[in-house]
Amino acid sequence: MAERGPQWAAWVDELPGVVQVLVEQWRLRADGDPTHGHSSLVLPVRTVEGAAAMLKLGFPEEESEHEHLALRRWGGVGAVRLLSAEPHHRGLLLERLSSEDLTAVPEAQACRIVADAYRRLHVPALPTLRSLASYVNRWTAELAKLPRSAPIPRRLVEQAIALGTDLIADRAVADRVIHTDLHYGNVLAANIPAAEREPWLVIDPKPVNGDPHYEIAPMLWNRWDAIADDVRDGVRRRLWMLVDAAGFDEDRARAWVIVRMVHNAMWALGKKLRRDGPQTDSAWLTICVAVAKAVQD
Repeated sequence: MAERGPQWAAWVDELPGVVQVLVEQWRLRADGDPTHGHSSLVLPVRTVEGAAAMLKLGFPEEESEHEHLALRRWGGVGAVRLLSAEPHHRGLLLERLSSEDLTAVPEAQACRIVADAYRRLHVPALPTLRSLASYVNRWTAELAKLPRSAPIPRRLVEQAIALGTDLIADRAVADRVIHTDLHYGNVLAANIPAAEREPWLVIDPKPVNGDPHYEIAPMLWNRWDAIADDVRDGVRRRLWMLVDAAGFDEDRARAWVIVRMVHNAMWALGKKLRRDGPQTDSAWLTICVAVAKAVQD
């Protein structure tokens, strides 16, 4: 992580001290080896009462700023339960779940589980969260500046600009709290006592207020190897399963997938993205374009 730049290096340097502060503040003790995601460190701990928990420390970026607000609002319904939060240090104390996720669960079952999570998580908008509209307006403006020579089909760029503008202007669907990164790897099997609530719980939100139909795209690009040999049918199959199970409008969901994948393609031109391991820009760019094309008739 420290190799990503000065801000990342500074954050990594500060981690030991921040961990010590929170361990003392919350009276925790280490209980296993640390793990990490793309932008967070997670340490298994025990509380003073002996309960198994996870101490999560996130990189200070926009995406992680309001994670604690969404988790607190959900209150353990459909999502991991938040025990304590220290927003200044992006520190979260979470109940401990299993390490088992939906990656190995049959596709149809996984899509039903995620669609069920949508219903639990898409609560009324929170005034403190940023809006999806504010982001999409910014990203649409960036798309409009792409040179015609950019290695993204121009018709997709123009389509994403038009659709993004229309979707933000259309208030037919009320804004809700949305996760924005809900996929197979961010749904974990619950341990006892969490399993008494429900068997699968969502982790790692990057919450904003916005259209629930925006949620679907990560379910299409993750577990890519399973559909890489038949992208069009694989992507469309997942889209239909999620739309049907969640009760979404298919046209609206399809439009958001196109917008989101073209945004992803634009970002891929400027930086290396890591999803499920190292991946070249060109490979991720190809996936983005393939998904955007696959959902269209």
